[in-house]
Amino acid sequence: MYPEEICKPMREDLTSVGFIEMKTPEEVANILDKNDGTVLVMVNSVCGCAAGNARPAVKMSTNCSKKPNVFATVFAGQDIGATAKAREYMQPYPPSSPSIALFKNGNLVHFIERHHIEGRPAQMIAENLEQAFNSHC
Repeated sequence: MYPEEICKPMREDLTSVGFIEMKTPEEVANILDKNDGTVLVMVNSVCGCAAGNARPAVKMSTNCSKKPNVFATVFAGQDIGATAKAREYMQPYPPSSPSIALFKNGNLVHFIERHHIEGRPAQMIAENLEQAFNSHC
């Protein structure tokens, strides 16, 4: 597990714009088992593509005119149980961190894997999310 002092600023990068942290499997289930509305979940990470691409992109997406009812996050490498539980909902996609998942009425409707994050500018990822929000929110 990564030390909390390393992860704290990365957590706050998302919570400062309204993301709900899911630190336990129960918290994940409480949010993702609701079959009403939309939820964006970011699997946060200490890697460079999370810092340079994924977190900036999801932060930009909080300003879209159409957006999910809930923005939530789990932290890979730290919230082990919560991340494992969230990934159950993200199947059939393999574990990927960072990654971004959009759920509508309890169903996974859009997923951005790490290989779609690496090497892509945050603005491009945010535009991808905005298109998904326009379709599903």
